[in-house]
Amino acid sequence: MTLTMTDLFCGARGSSPGAVQVPGVAVKRAANHWKLAVETHYSNHPTTDHDHTDRSASQQVRSEPVHPHRNEVETVSTTQPQRVVTDPAHQALSRAAHWHADHGFAVFPLAPGRKTPGVTDWKAAATTDHLAIARIWRKAPYNIGVAAGPSGLLVVDLDQPKNPSDQAPEPWRARGATSGADVLALVAADHGASPQPTYTVATPSGGQHLYYRQPARGQLGNSAGRIGWKIDTRGRGGYVVGAGSITTDGRYLATGPSAPQPLPSWLIDALDPPAPVAQALQRPASSSNSDAYTLAALTGELEKVLAAAPGQRNDTLNRAAFALGQLVGAQLLDQRIARDELTSAAGWIGLPRSEAQRTITSGITAGIRCPRQHSA
Repeated sequence: MTLTMTDLFCGARGSSPGAVQVPGVAVKRAANHWKLAVETHYSNHPTTDHDHTDRSASQQVRSEPVHPHRNEVETVSTTQPQRVVTDPAHQALSRAAHWHADHGFAVFPLAPGRKTPGVTDWKAAATTDHLAIARIWRKAPYNIGVAAGPSGLLVVDLDQPKNPSDQAPEPWRARGATSGADVLALVAADHGASPQPTYTVATPSGGQHLYYRQPARGQLGNSAGRIGWKIDTRGRGGYVVGAGSITTDGRYLATGPSAPQPLPSWLIDALDPPAPVAQALQRPASSSNSDAYTLAALTGELEKVLAAAPGQRNDTLNRAAFALGQLVGAQLLDQRIARDELTSAAGWIGLPRSEAQRTITSGITAGIRCPRQHSA
């Protein structure tokens, strides 16, 4: 049995701090005429409905919790039933959702205990509005999804190997990398830099989510393996599991500084444009690939390989090899350049070198047999 109470408090604390220490007691509503008092009380009791109004008007109160920074007044009868959250774990998830919103992170509910959205259209549900958050998280102990795009974030996801046989491909293995964090450090070193502290969330699997602010020139989207092995990114159109969320594997925990730092220039360079494509564009043109049409086709196929999702990488590489093989057959592209660029792109997305070379050889050979027709 739960005993609920309404705290028509004076000052900034009222009776709520002592009341919630009593087993079976929950503060359902609180009201004060002083806005600062309401704000202070709300910061300590985010799951309580708050009313910024004259306490003499307590015969009517809101049916939904109101964030103290909002001035709208809606009143309904106190006889309308409301669900009261008393489970500490549920309350902690609600507080975590409000914390994210306070820091400018647009959140939406993930299914309780899971990493999948708890709503049909998570992009539309993402919000920083405390009233909406309180309404949603009162219903169930939802995990927290952070929508990267509306939050202005680019999140770097550093993963760990799934099993002992999940080893780094070359060139990362030869350089001693055994995880996404190792690869990121190597990529930074290649650019004469080092990873700097930023707001970070440790995942239950031993990985990390590094939160960065999106570059001012425009938002970057999602990527899989573009930076290197075991490194994905979530930006425009993507989301990550927020700190405080709990799955069967454990809890997501915030570490490091409390605020995301600007996305380093070396990471922007690694993501846009992709390194293999940039190298292809910088290589001196030869008589067999100087045509703008060929260069555009080469760049396009490499970008498809670099953006390929897990489970589709080998097929995407095969299709790209076939398409470039057609250019080789039409004597528009040097076969060595096609092979080198495809091999480099395959390495960046984590395909084993021997497997990638077999796929590239098969695709290019098939493409040469069907040379592309192109009018000058």
